This record gives sequence, structure tokens and C-alpha cells, in this order.
Amino acid sequence: MRVQKKRIILPIIVFLLGMTALGGSLYNIRSIQRKQSKEMANLNAMTYSERMKTDIMQGVGVTDTLKQILISENGTIEKFPEVAEDMMTDSIQSIQIAPDGIVTEIYPEEGNEAGKIDLINDADRGEISRYARDHHVDIMQGPFPLKQGGYGMAVRNPVYLKNEDGEEEFWGFTIVIIRVPEIFSDSVKALSDFGYDYTLSKTATPWDTNYEEVYSSGAILTDPVSYEFEMAGSQWKLEVMPREGWISGESFYGILAGGLIIVLLLTGLVCVLLILDDHRNKFKKLAVTDVLTRINNRNGFDGQVIQYLKQHPKNSCVAVQFDIDDFKFINDMYGHASGDRALQLLAESMRKSFPEHAVLGRKGGDEFCIFLENCTCEEVKEKLEQFTKQERSFWYDGEEVTYTISLGYAEYPLHGKSYPRLMRCADAALYEVKLGGKNGCLQYRDGIGLEIRKQLGFALKDISENLPGAFIIYKADKENDEILFANREMIRLTGCKSMAELQEYTKGSFRNLIGEEERAQVEESIWQQIEEGHSNDYVHFQLQKADGTSLKVLDHGRIVENGRYGKVFYVLIVDWNSTKRHYKDAF
Repeated sequence: MRVQKKRIILPIIVFLLGMTALGGSLYNIRSIQRKQSKEMANLNAMTYSERMKTDIMQGVGVTDTLKQILISENGTIEKFPEVAEDMMTDSIQSIQIAPDGIVTEIYPEEGNEAGKIDLINDADRGEISRYARDHHVDIMQGPFPLKQGGYGMAVRNPVYLKNEDGEEEFWGFTIVIIRVPEIFSDSVKALSDFGYDYTLSKTATPWDTNYEEVYSSGAILTDPVSYEFEMAGSQWKLEVMPREGWISGESFYGILAGGLIIVLLLTGLVCVLLILDDHRNKFKKLAVTDVLTRINNRNGFDGQVIQYLKQHPKNSCVAVQFDIDDFKFINDMYGHASGDRALQLLAESMRKSFPEHAVLGRKGGDEFCIFLENCTCEEVKEKLEQFTKQERSFWYDGEEVTYTISLGYAEYPLHGKSYPRLMRCADAALYEVKLGGKNGCLQYRDGIGLEIRKQLGFALKDISENLPGAFIIYKADKENDEILFANREMIRLTGCKSMAELQEYTKGSFRNLIGEEERAQVEESIWQQIEEGHSNDYVHFQLQKADGTSLKVLDHGRIVENGRYGKVFYVLIVDWNSTKRHYKDAF
């Protein structure tokens, strides 16, 4: 009997406890969802209120411009229709001026003739116009129906001119009639697209505290959030509320239905908690992850390493810093998309080459870092050297482009007893590799300076545009001497305006820059010098320019091996006559 009671009572207790827990969880979920929805709505209300304010202020700005013209021209505007026409936009119905408060000029006048009224003494407009005049403030009145259809609002800006005694006297108003809701159509459309109902309202006059509707989505807002701001003498208020309410009924009732199944109650609650926790972890991971390479960014790397050193202050470990050699050249020569691909491939090789517990990070640009736990420099030396010497490449226009890295590393606590010093030591070792010719791997040692690394090169574009001499690169091939690059001075020397024009003029061949009569002789001289074991060649010839003239030049070339194009000539071209003229004392 007692066992039977237990079988009945225990499920009831579990059910009651489960339902209690479910009820509490549902209440919290409702509260959190409502709070988050309101926070987001508050943020959107503030954002789009400011956007609407900016939109409307464009119309107010028209009155300010007219005001400045009147002040500078002592109360006159010549050719008002032309001036106003230049200021018109799709959201402006008309532009007006009202000397002494009487509207005398309207653009466009057609269809707006009824607007020529005495604002100061008008029954509907007089009180607020006198307020603007007496208090030196802009005022905005409306919305009101427009004769042409739709609604508009009037912005009136009082203008004051100084008399002979230097005192300000009321001149009149500059006025713009703006269309509602066209003036802020983008903002209300965005709110609607985000699933919000809204109401924009304002006080009718500067002294009024009651709000009147300017524009709305048409729905009744039962529990909106609002944002208030002041503009043109009126208080404005934007109220927003999700079209479907603050709480998503679909997810709420889904959880409730699952909770009614006692067997799945705990599982359902755990799943919800796990989902929430997973989302939180995802956002947390995004904050410390480099978007391009999907490894730690600087903050993520620093946080993990500092935490490890605090927890294991006596463990030996190794910090590694490395970057891509001549990364600026890769970006300039092959484009940023290729540079990004090189970074991604390098990050992939990091994941494959180092254990899962290694901390991988990108500091920024082409600079990367690795932290290896519980090891010494001697233990990881071979692995780091292998990683440095790996063949790396990406594809560009169907061709494989290779690139290399330089790497420096240091040991904790042998080289640095703090995280900042450890990283400086690794960086100093990397700098030493750069100074030694790049594409190397070096352990930090005493004697390597810890000075801050300076930039090791300039962008190819800077060199190309500013080098004070003609420079050209072409393939070192007797049959195919394709021009690969020419700087700005070389292009100018040939009489061309661009690299494309130079390629078209020469048909992409360096030999076509040499006069036909001496072409064979010059080419023979170049290759004879190279085949005799020299890396440099020295020749002179008549450079054929695009306009049909020729120019005597000196050619100093050097043959080198290029990772992409094989053997190429780097050539300096010097204008012989210019050299004799500027260095006549040397001849």
C-alpha cells in the first residue's frame, strides 16, 4: 500500500515541482523577452527619431539658408524663383518669404497662390507666428491638408536685421512647406519593415503640452515605448511597438505545450537552457574571433594566454609571432581579395600544424601569433621550422602565386616573466628575421633589441609613382620578352599616358622599344653579357617613343629569379641628354 501511494505521490510531486519550475521559467522567459524587445524598440525609437529629426532639419535648413541670404543682402533676394528652385526637393511643397509677416513670394507659385496671407494677423497662424517673432525661435505648424493633396507642415524662421542704431528689427519670415510623410518616408518605411507600428506626434505650439498626431502606421498602440526630442519650437514624440506584441506567442506556447508532457518536462527545460547558453557562447566567441580567419582576434588571444599564465605561473611555454613576407606587395600587386585568401590559407595551416590546445590568433593585418602550452623552445624548434618552411600559395588569374612567412618565438619564463615582455621578445626575434632577409625562423636570444618594429617597406604604388627614374620589368626570355611592369616615369618617357597604352604601343614586348636598326645588336649585347656570367648588363640605344620620335637612353639591367615569372630583367632607363645636361661637370 505504501509503495502504491509512493508511486502516486511521487509523480504528483514531480509534476507539481515540474509545473512550478515550468511556470517560473515561463515567467522569466516572458520577462526577458519583453525586456529585450523593449530595449530593442527603445534603441530603434531613438535611432529613427534622430533620423527623422535629421530629415526634417533638411527642410529647416532651407529657411536658414534663405535667412542668411536676406541678412547678407540687407533684406532682399534677387531672382527669388531661381534661388528657391535650386533648393527644392521631392519632400518640399513650396518655399516662401514673408516680409513683415506677409507672404509675398512663393515658389512654385502655381497652385500655391492662396498661401499669400498675413501670417501675423491670420486667425489660424497669427498666435504662433507672433510667438516666433517675439521669442526669436523657429516654429513648425501642422500637419494640415495641402490643396494639391496629401499633408504638409510649415516651418517659419524669423529674420532680424540691424537698423542704423545697431538694433535688431523684425524683417519677416523665411518659410518652407514640407510634405508629410515624404520628408521622413525612409525612416517610417524602415520601422515598418522591422515589424513595428508607430505614431509620430508633436505639440501644436511651443507653449502647449498636449500632443497631436503627425503621422502613424494606423494601429492603436497599447503599450508602446517612446522617445522625445525638441525641434523647431515643438516637443516631438515617436512611439513604437512591435506589430505582433512584445512577446512572441509561438515560442511561448510551444514551451508551455512541451511542459505539459511530464516525461519531457526536464528535457525541455534543459534544452531551452542549453539553447540560451549556446547563443550566449556564440556571441561571446564572436567577440573574440577574427571574422576573416575564424581564429582568435587580438583580444581573444590575449585573454586566453593571460588566463593560462595566471593559472600555471611555473609552467614553461612558448609564444610565437609571425607575419607574411611582403604582404603589402601582395595586396598591391594581386588585390585585397588575394591578400585575404593568403591570410585564410595561413590560418588553415596553423590549425593543421599545431595541437588543439594551442592558442592561435591574428593580431591584425598579416600578423599572427601562437601560444604553445607546457613546452620549451628546444622542444618546439623543429615543428616551428617546419611550419615556417611550408610551401604556401594562392591562385590568381589561373596562376599559382607563392608566398612565405617570417617567424620569431620566445620562452616563458626564460625570456620573459610577464606576458607583455614575452610577446616583445618574440616580436624582436621576428624583427631580426626580417632584417636577415625574411622567410626564416628564429628563437629569441640575449642581444636582440626590443625596440618597436618599424615598417619594413613601402607600398608598390608609392614606389612606382614617386621613384625619380624610369624603371621597367620584363621577362628574361629571348623569345618572349613580355613587359610585366613599368613605373610612371617609364610610361612618361615613352610618351604614353598609361600602362595599358604602353602595352598596346609595344605589343607587350620590350624589344619594340628599341630602334629597329639596332634592335638585334642591342639584344645580342644584353644576352652576351648575361651568358658571360654577369648578372648586370649595360647597353645604350635609341628609345622609340609613341609619337614616332626617339630618345637616346642608357640601359642598366639586372637578371633575377622571380617566384612567379621565373627569370626577369629589372631595368633602369636613363635619358642620356638629360644626364649630360644635369651632370655636365662629370663629363
